Amino acid sequence: MSPRGVATPDVRERLFAAAERVVERDGPGALTSRAVTTEAGCAKGLLHTHFAGLDEFVAELCLDRFARTATKARALAGLAGQGTVADHLDAVALALFDTVGPGIAGLALTRPVAALRIREALEAGAEGFAAIQDSVAGYLAAERELGRVGSGVDPDTAALALVGTAHHLLMTTWPGAPDPRPAMRRLVALLLGTPEAAAAGATDLSGPTGPTGP
Repeated sequence: MSPRGVATPDVRERLFAAAERVVERDGPGALTSRAVTTEAGCAKGLLHTHFAGLDEFVAELCLDRFARTATKARALAGLAGQGTVADHLDAVALALFDTVGPGIAGLALTRPVAALRIREALEAGAEGFAAIQDSVAGYLAAERELGRVGSGVDPDTAALALVGTAHHLLMTTWPGAPDPRPAMRRLVALLLGTPEAAAAGATDLSGPTGPTGP
């Protein structure tokens, strides 16, 4: 319920979006139940009405954002032969930074209970990096069959490189650090062997340096 006693629509997403804004603006250390509900303009007890506590909230937030990217990755299957392969891979890789984001990924690492909940959910079949990787590999295999990806490109290895790099950048980027997206675009170009790889200096794929996650 809202402070005025009116039912709050899409409560989970409203709280999730508020948490993302708090983390992006003030850093992971600023995330508290009260900070989230204040940012969302909701009653202070609303978060605990829908979640057992802040750790469960953080875990559900991360899992929700992983699932969104997995949905986008599954849609690749219907895009084979359309548009450009690089654009499609860019969209999936960059979606991880838009939906999960370095701040949210780092937040989970600072809360061991939340991290454990996420791991257990993934082991139980929740969609995460593995599901995204499988979808990317399947898409690349389809494009290779159509001749739009070079025969020398191994779909499984390319998908692992793409998703693994995204995971690394999410874990080692912090709010205020240089944007990791250009590195992802260079990697896509390099994996596909496109002319953009050389133009972008794709041999330098290092992301921003700084504190790494535990």
